[in-house]
Order: sequence, then C-alpha cells, then structure tokens
Amino acid sequence: MNAEETLRLISKTWCDINDLMKLTGLSRSSVLKIRNQIREQSNNEIYTRDLPMSVVVDYLKIDVDYLKNVTTRKEKSDENNK
Repeated sequence: MNAEETLRLISKTWCDINDLMKLTGLSRSSVLKIRNQIREQSNNEIYTRDLPMSVVVDYLKIDVDYLKNVTTRKEKSDENNK
C-alpha cells in the first residue's frame, strides 16, 4: 500500500480484520492475535468486533504526519511533471 491508500484506510472510524490485514500485511491468524492484544491493552473497554481506528493507529505507531507529507510531495512532483 502506498501512503495515499494508507491515509484513506486510516481515515475510517472503525478497523475490521480486513483493514488490519491491509495495514500490517499479516495473515488473518496473526491479525486476530494483534486484535486481542489491542483489546487487552485497552482493559477490555472495546466491546465490538471492530476496533476504533485511532487505537489501531496508535498501536501500530503509524506516523500520519509523515504519510501526509509523502502524499503532498508526490502531488507536487506530479504537478511539476505535467
């Protein structure tokens, strides 16, 4: 996934298993383990099957500012090449 696709994905409110698989590039069984770890760290305050995307971004330490910067640089580069 490129930066733009990642930003689009993390802009969602909820993160399901398929989203988590895309973000991590891991198999379903590995992602289920990660989901359980996130739930344990949140002291079981999450009662749904899906996870809040903000919690997933924090857990995976996704640098949103960096992704925005990369996307902006790419857009500027594309404009200059026209």
